[in-house]
Amino acid sequence: MKPEQIESVIWARDLSREELVRASSGVVERSFGKGSYLCHRGDRFDYWTGVVDGLVKMSSIARSGKAITFAGIGAGGWFGEGSVLKSEPRKYDLVAIRETRLLLMNASTFTWLCENSVGFNRFLVRQLNERLAQFIAATEYDRLLAPEARVARHLAWLCNPILNPDVHNRIEITQEDLSLLAAVSRQTVNRSLSTLQTAGLIRVERGAIDIFDVDKLAMFGN
Repeated sequence: MKPEQIESVIWARDLSREELVRASSGVVERSFGKGSYLCHRGDRFDYWTGVVDGLVKMSSIARSGKAITFAGIGAGGWFGEGSVLKSEPRKYDLVAIRETRLLLMNASTFTWLCENSVGFNRFLVRQLNERLAQFIAATEYDRLLAPEARVARHLAWLCNPILNPDVHNRIEITQEDLSLLAAVSRQTVNRSLSTLQTAGLIRVERGAIDIFDVDKLAMFGN
């Protein structure tokens, strides 16, 4: 890709011109249809990946058969740095739960940036710290919170300015997409959204949800 095509992405803002040119040479764009797997658990997928638009679910199936959702990655979000750093197969499934466009950075370019760019490493530290906090919270919420509160948390996480910087406070998502992301039934999502809308935290439209108060949404049900 050309440098000007990626200079607005969140991690590129801290790069020098030389670093930006080097990074852009290792990035390609790909599109995935709704329901398509980017990779399955155990596959090699040697790319650091960013979402241009769409929504990707990071999930797995436990031995008991229970579906476990680790995270949803929306517009502007990047993921997979751990697997690329360790050069290991993915330990989760990656599924496009709506039409999705991605940027894929190959492993050699990612490694070069890690070894040569201070700005890039600062971004990775912020991102890894934020992702760790999200995973810890997700484990706690899955055990302690009612389904309605879990739906609220997933909506709030999609507005995270570090992990999904281009989502802002309007999420283009259907109730079916949200049910897949939160691992609850569509009926639960419908009931949860109605409750959250009555509380004045969101507004539900066809194919989209406007978020009015991210902080209160993140604390709903506590």
